[in-house]
Formats: sequence, C-alpha cells, structure tokens
Amino acid sequence: MLETLRNAFKIKDLRKRIIFTFLMLVVVRIGSQLPIPGVDPDVFKNLFSTTGDAMNFFDAITGGSFEQMSVFALNITPYITSSIIMQLLTIAFPKLEEMQRDGESGRKKITKITRYVTVGLALTESLAMAIGFGRSGYLTEFNALYVIMTVTSLTAGSAVLMWIGERITEKGVGNGISIVLVINIISRIPNDLKTLFEQFIKDKTVAKGTLAAVIIAAIICAIVLLVVYLQGAERKIPVQYAKKIQGRRQVGGNSSVIPMKVNTAGVIPVIFAQSLMQTPVIICTLVNYQGTGFWAKILRGLSQQNWFDTDNWIYSIGAIVYFLLIIGFAYFYTSITFNPLEIAENLKKSGGTIPGIRSGKPTSDYLQSVLNYIIFIGAVGLSIVAFLPIIFSGLFNASVSFGGTSIIIIVGVVIETLKQIESQMLVRTYKGFLND
Repeated sequence: MLETLRNAFKIKDLRKRIIFTFLMLVVVRIGSQLPIPGVDPDVFKNLFSTTGDAMNFFDAITGGSFEQMSVFALNITPYITSSIIMQLLTIAFPKLEEMQRDGESGRKKITKITRYVTVGLALTESLAMAIGFGRSGYLTEFNALYVIMTVTSLTAGSAVLMWIGERITEKGVGNGISIVLVINIISRIPNDLKTLFEQFIKDKTVAKGTLAAVIIAAIICAIVLLVVYLQGAERKIPVQYAKKIQGRRQVGGNSSVIPMKVNTAGVIPVIFAQSLMQTPVIICTLVNYQGTGFWAKILRGLSQQNWFDTDNWIYSIGAIVYFLLIIGFAYFYTSITFNPLEIAENLKKSGGTIPGIRSGKPTSDYLQSVLNYIIFIGAVGLSIVAFLPIIFSGLFNASVSFGGTSIIIIVGVVIETLKQIESQMLVRTYKGFLND
C-alpha cells in the first residue's frame, strides 16, 4: 500500500489527483464541524448518550456530523439511498434498463436522475427532521424561519457533499462518494479506540492491560483479514470459445473465465438488514417511546446493544433475525444485479461454452446453481464479520461506533482505490514507454 502511494507521487498527474482528493476531504471534515444555525449541538450529544447503539452506525458513516448537527449532518446517505433506489428501479422499468445499456450517454442520464432523487430525498429528510426536532424542543425556536434555515442547511450540505464526491471521481483518485464515506468512518475510529483504551486498558495492571490490548488487536486484525479474503475471493468458471474461419484465417479457440465474486453483493446486505432492524428503534427513541410489555421487548430484541448479554440471552433472538436478513438480502440484491440468463445468451452468441455444459438454458441453470452456492458462503462470511464486534460488545460491554460493517466499507474502498491507482500507473508507464 505505502509502496503504491510512494510510486504514485512520482508521477505528476497522479500526484495532483491525490493532493486534490486530500484537499476535498479536508473541506468535508471542516464542514462536518460547522453547526446549523438555531440548533444547540449539546442537546444532540445528550440525546446520543441516551440512545445506546441505535444511532451509532448512522453517526459513524456521517463522521460525527449528525451528533454535532452540522451542515453535513445528512452527509451522503441520501445519495447512497437514491443510488440503491435507481438500481432497483432499473430492474422494474424497461426504459431505465434501456438507458443503462446505452453506454456512456445512458449512464449520464441515470446519474442526472440520481442527483435529482438525492436532492428530493435530502429535502424530505431534512424537513421531517426539522419539524420533529422543533416539536421535541431541539431547536432554539420552533417557527417557520428556523425550520427553513434547518431544511436549507441540511439539503445544501448533502448536495455539496454529492458534488464533492463527483469531483473527486472526476479529478481525484477512486470513487469519490465511497472515499467520502470512508473518511467519515475513519474520523470516528480514534474516539472509539480511546473508549476501548479507557474501558479495558487504563487503570489495569500491566499484565491485564497488555492482554486486553492483544485481544482487541487480534479481533480487529482477524476481521480485516477476513474482509480482505472475502473481497478478493472469487469462483472462476472456465469458458471455451469455438474456432471460426474468417476469410483465410482461423480465429477463436481460445479460453477464458467468468469471475464470480464470492461476496457479490458487497456490504449492501448488512446495511439493508441493519437499517431495517434499527429504524423502529431510532423512531421510538426520537419520539421518546416509554412503552412496556410485548412491544417493548420486541424493540429491545431489535437493538444490537442487547444481544449476547449474559443476563438477558432472550434478546439475542434478534441476532438470529439479523443473520437471516443478511442471507435474504444477499440473495435478493445479487438476483437483481447478476443475470445468469443474460450471460448464457451472450456466451451463446459469441460461441463460448462452459466445458461439459450445453449452451442456452443448461448454462444458465449451471451458473445459477454456482451463484446460489457462493452467495451463501459470502453471506455467512459477511455475517461473521458483522457479528464479531457485536459479540465482543455484548459480552464485554464495549461501546464503539465502528463495527464489522464499517471495516467492510473501509477495506473494500481502500483495496478498490489502490487498484485504480495501480492501473493508472500502469497506463502511464506504457505511454511513457511508447513515447520513448
């Protein structure tokens, strides 16, 4: 990693791109500290201190902006949501699917629609938040002026971050939106490490403190290594192309592979499952729900802070539901992003066959069976990564904002960004060689 960055700085164009990316991220972090007019940040800090882990992940991906109620409080979550919505709509609406197949022009149209959907979501979310916060007494004054200021600040902040992300993609390195998300998560890690230090190492004997530090480091390293393995693992399906006669030449006859990633859906299943389970908890927290009985127990079971508690194992049933949701969303999301029938048709048109498998539907069925197998393996791996920090937190009461989901995002984006830097370095090396 360090060697790649060192070599990249030797190339003038890449050096400019890396510096541009760094400066844009500095702007992001500065904006995350600017409070919205008419909002008392201390009130929200007190609110977060009483919500347990209900908002930990949301606060992590916003880099603490939501807790401080800064102009970037919504961060890029509206853009992520709108991108997922557009992916789902592309499957449902043939016109959008046609746009996606139109190449660069079609992708530009979809990107333009995604921007409008992002602004619409940001406006809706900020309006709901402003009214809800005003009624709960979190605004300095609850009137039209303060509501308008809050809505304008939150919506504009989300739009600016979307613009920064796109500029990083265009003039910097890597995927801008992903990099903004990662820098937000990384910004919370020092505070979390400080919390772990004060809870398990500080004021302990040298032996106990050292043992605790080794265990924490081992868990983090194990999660990172597992994520790296999941990101790189793939099943390669061999493909053989038939020989053809074109003019006086014989072409074809070569072999290739279809790479099928084990973690096909990435971190999306974990985010979907976490959002689905945490949304009722967050809503009840914001409206100060104080109910008792059956529904109160259901809410406690949905909250991750109650899982693996040695005094109340019954609430760990929520962990089983969480695991099943991850598996289900992994199959669902992969089914709408990977089409075995389309791949089988393309192979048939290009004269390619999988050894031992007939063209057409048998190829599609074979790909689907392999896909079902590796999806399950990938989903189980994702579940292990997501559960390790939760188990550690439940057994030892370690309260941190980052977890398996955050590490998956960080490792995935870092690996992808380094691959892009290396590919750009390779292209420039070839250009330099040809120019010489």
